[in-house]
Amino acid sequence: MEHTAYTETAGIVARQLREAVLDHEAFEREIRPCELDRCRATCCHDGVYLSQEEADGVRAVVDADREKLIAFGLSLPENPVVELSNGAAHKTAVRDAEPGELAEDYPAHFPRTRCVFLDREGRCGIQRLSMEQGRSDWFDKPLTCWIHPIVILPANGERTRPVVTLVSPEDDPQKKEGYPGFASCTHCGRPDQGSKKARQAREVLTAELEMMGKISGRNILGELNADRI
Repeated sequence: MEHTAYTETAGIVARQLREAVLDHEAFEREIRPCELDRCRATCCHDGVYLSQEEADGVRAVVDADREKLIAFGLSLPENPVVELSNGAAHKTAVRDAEPGELAEDYPAHFPRTRCVFLDREGRCGIQRLSMEQGRSDWFDKPLTCWIHPIVILPANGERTRPVVTLVSPEDDPQKKEGYPGFASCTHCGRPDQGSKKARQAREVLTAELEMMGKISGRNILGELNADRI
């Protein structure tokens, strides 16, 4: 799969996408485009969970280009990918946030940390490296990172098919007592109805939806736009 280094992981996501129901109403919601000077990469504060393939790939990127990544201003530990649950899960490492790195309205319930692949401006070192070396922006970037704030809810007892959607403060799947949620609390994941910079989510997230279409062979953006015709 030429669009990503993680072909096995993309294949799993592609199967979900081909089977999924698209939540048209969610993508009509207004949100603001990503603005790093405003959000300071709040969505990346706690790192990202990785498939085994992605964990191996991220380690390989660091092994091949550690000095280049450090030149971007990254503070990379010896092990940039940590293992959790006795090796059953993998996640990018985090570091403590430095003064001035977090957004002014950073959610109080988020830990004050940063993914180790973020530079001081909130830019992703993995993405910067891909671009500088002539690959597509998200080629080496884990899929969960660039899909955000889009969520693929898996089939379960309540859903016979996966659902491609955006979560809201009311239905954020990570919401629990004392924790208002994750995606719905990030800047691009928050509903922003009526803001001058806000547009319908399917417009704001065109690049993400097009990439999801490329890896799945399904015209997801076209389906979401169909009711405009």
